[in-house]
Amino acid sequence: MADGLDLDAMLERFRERAAAVKRRQMPPVEGEARKDFVRQAQLDFQDFAMIADSVPSITDGVLTFTVDLRPEGESS
Repeated sequence: MADGLDLDAMLERFRERAAAVKRRQMPPVEGEARKDFVRQAQLDFQDFAMIADSVPSITDGVLTFTVDLRPEGESS
């Protein structure tokens, strides 16, 4: 499976998904449903953006996404 896997294309799809979350229209909901929608949109964006900004690698058939969560300027 790893042979046909285009990691750059995968990251681009995650970038597109993150951007799509930002463009989502707010459905006509109120109250708790609205809060739930906003909360889910924030989580969706965070998840998609983290994968999009990761460094992917395949080692011994294992796909790994490395995400540096250290504050800016603290990387080694």
